[in-house]
Amino acid sequence: MIRLGFLHTMNHFEFSDLKPGAHIHFIGIGGISMSGLAQILLQAGYRVTGSDRARTHITEKLEQLGAVIHYGHAAENVSGADLVVHTAAVHDDNPEMIAAKTQHIRLIDRAECLGAIMKRYKNAVGVAGTHGKTTTTSMLAHAMVHAGVDPTISIGGELDLIDGNIRTGSSDYFVTEACEYTNSFLKFFPSIALITNIEADHLDFFSGLEEIIESFRKFALLTKNGGHVVAWGGDANIRKALDGTGLHILYYGIGPGFDYYSENCTYGNGFPAFDVMRAGAKLCHIQLNVPGEHNILNALAAIAVCDLLGIAPSIAAAGIETFHGTHRRFEKKGTFNGAAVIDDYAHHPTEIQATLKATQNLPHNKLWCVFQPHTYTRTKTLWNDFKTCFRLADELILTDIYAAREQFDGVTTAENLAADICSAGINAVYMKTFAEIEAYLRARVQPGDVVFTMGAGDVFQIGNHLLGIKKDA
Repeated sequence: MIRLGFLHTMNHFEFSDLKPGAHIHFIGIGGISMSGLAQILLQAGYRVTGSDRARTHITEKLEQLGAVIHYGHAAENVSGADLVVHTAAVHDDNPEMIAAKTQHIRLIDRAECLGAIMKRYKNAVGVAGTHGKTTTTSMLAHAMVHAGVDPTISIGGELDLIDGNIRTGSSDYFVTEACEYTNSFLKFFPSIALITNIEADHLDFFSGLEEIIESFRKFALLTKNGGHVVAWGGDANIRKALDGTGLHILYYGIGPGFDYYSENCTYGNGFPAFDVMRAGAKLCHIQLNVPGEHNILNALAAIAVCDLLGIAPSIAAAGIETFHGTHRRFEKKGTFNGAAVIDDYAHHPTEIQATLKATQNLPHNKLWCVFQPHTYTRTKTLWNDFKTCFRLADELILTDIYAAREQFDGVTTAENLAADICSAGINAVYMKTFAEIEAYLRARVQPGDVVFTMGAGDVFQIGNHLLGIKKDA
């Protein structure tokens, strides 16, 4: 059954409901998205408190900005709050949730808070898609900062340009990632909806691909009152989602046949360079400093959005050329025994294939991949895709599944996945501990090799330990 989800309702929270300087409390303030919202609201003059399990560099930065943060959850932490914001990971039995309800304090989730912030901006861009949200949002950040339009940016990762995951500007430009999980992006107010791709994912929530397509259709329809949709025209699922909507849609893609497209692509230094075209006319030339065909698409998307916002494509391209990646997205961490150690957040088969394919344009000898599957549901539902997506890796090491929000289902294991990958003709082994994997790599990695740590969990620690980086983040 299709859940139509949440379109804008009359009782949607508005910041005009609060008095100036009101007290806002965040349950789970240390999360990458929650911390960004907290920072925006601190900048707007609200009193911000929050709670989380442990102190991190993110919570320390918020404290320096004026937030009061409690480590551990307790009912008294919400005392005096006018509004309480919580993450989807916080359940009704949390003592702060219980206290907020008992004290009749307004409770909203992270998505509703972000939507309310978004509504305050005339030019609000929501970057959605199964893959590529963080990278495309980061490219937009580089383009818009370079153009001098002083945007507010919310990114689901850390970007050196803005010294973290958030930038608070003073203009009418706002750009944020828009995640489909639990239909959260249906609480947003985009004037431009960017959709990079649509695939089956988050199947612990969605019943299947058809429901996901319907969710993206609802997201696109949020722009129906004069807004625009920018989308990858080569994605059949996107076309299905947008067909018959009557929206203002601009498609981008590789080669003619789209509103914005690339031509004359070369890989002279391992990174793509190409012309950006519209209606047969060259808008600009761009030399990327991140690898892969998928980043050609991400750059085209960012330039198309900038063009809609009145930023000249040549200026946007110059900004994107200064982008060298975000943390945990094809991030070169250092060199071990003459081999490049790269960390990547890829945890879906399509992302894995794109990342490994991008490496083929870079000089290397043996390509090692250490993969940590993310959630039992994703591993189980995409099992057959995981069996074949590592074909470009010379050596694959799998470690135990990172459970995240889930409990072990009693069936799905990385050890069994490794065996099935081997049966598909790919050289794969399973190792349970990070220490075992590190020892294995230390004994075998040679100069000129590339070592990937890949996944959305804590697999990056392996690369850090090989390189002697003490900080596990």
